Amino acid sequence: MSNFLNKNFVINFFIILSIFGLDRFTKVYVISENEKNLSSELFVSKFLNINLIYNEGIAFGLLSFDQSHMYNILTILIVAVILIIFFMTLKSDGLKKYSLLMIFGGALGNLYDRIFFKAVPDFIDFHIGNFHWFIFNVSDIFISLGVLFLIIFEIIDNQKNKIDEKNI
Repeated sequence: MSNFLNKNFVINFFIILSIFGLDRFTKVYVISENEKNLSSELFVSKFLNINLIYNEGIAFGLLSFDQSHMYNILTILIVAVILIIFFMTLKSDGLKKYSLLMIFGGALGNLYDRIFFKAVPDFIDFHIGNFHWFIFNVSDIFISLGVLFLIIFEIIDNQKNKIDEKNI
């Protein structure tokens, strides 16, 4: 039991819990403000709007379905991907592990909403003029950063391997 609750476990759990908690806090806050204002537009500026929508699809509203059985199948698929990420996290170390923890924590935040609310609240709307990026939430930020960091680390590792092969 003491091996299970070692320093690394506590740090990893804290990272996941912090991401999940920050995501929950922001979603609960925006939903509560939406209910007070009776409007989904909570903040509007030149480049950023806080505009609450409910996303029934996956990342950035892709694969949204009206049929509940398709939604349930998609949710099961998401759970399977999250489990794969969890096992990848257990086998990783260093910066790759932290990138996977970011993805895992964000994915848990969105999965929570999918299970308990049948949709994920998204509210961050960046735009330039009339061009709007996909509306997203805090979990999506961590998932995207984790994926970006994994890509960067993979490119760096590939470059190191090429240099090492040339030196042999």
